[in-house]
Amino acid sequence: MSETTTPSRTLPPELEVLRRRRAEMGESIAAVEQALTAPAPGRVAAWAERVHAALVELSADLRVHVEVTQAPDGLFAQVVASSPRLSGAVARLNREHTHLLPAVETLVQDGEGVVDTAGVESLREGCADLLRSLARHRQAGADLVYEAYVVDIGGET
Repeated sequence: MSETTTPSRTLPPELEVLRRRRAEMGESIAAVEQALTAPAPGRVAAWAERVHAALVELSADLRVHVEVTQAPDGLFAQVVASSPRLSGAVARLNREHTHLLPAVETLVQDGEGVVDTAGVESLREGCADLLRSLARHRQAGADLVYEAYVVDIGGET
């Protein structure tokens, strides 16, 4: 086996659940991206409704993610227990949660008030910022799991 090859193995049940949840959040992120890129001129209300619905779903997935990772017996506790050297990375991810959750909730609320082109542009910019932050957070989480378990949790179904 070469150095770049990782051993093939069955994932522990908790990591399999994590992989599925990661895929679900990826689908929610994709739904927000699709809604954002839809044309808005002449159909601002329909555009805003679609974006809002996608943001509500993303918000729910993010809340579940935080609950699962930060629970007393959740992923972060397990990682720190098995690999204390990763406690700094876990702390950073926890801090990111304190920014990501309110950011998505603000966008959910903002999405309810979009009535014109200026509102569309403002919501698009806010969502783009959130999506960039989520992409970095998801990569840091995948890196954490890989460092702790030498398992690529991916995100594909």
